[in-house]
Amino acid sequence: MYKRFVEFLKEVRVEMGKITWPTREELRESTVVVIISALILTAFIGGVDQIFNWLWRLLLNA
Repeated sequence: MYKRFVEFLKEVRVEMGKITWPTREELRESTVVVIISALILTAFIGGVDQIFNWLWRLLLNA
């Protein structure tokens, strides 16, 4: 059991060495894209919600 765990840790170390981490600039660009996408999606869902609320009130008052 111990040998398997040690072997696992060695393999993890080898795999971690293969990782290519993003540069600071790539990370900044990706963060901006995620934030803008989240804002657009939030605005869209909020708009659709307002339309459905308006339609629901229209139906209930009719």
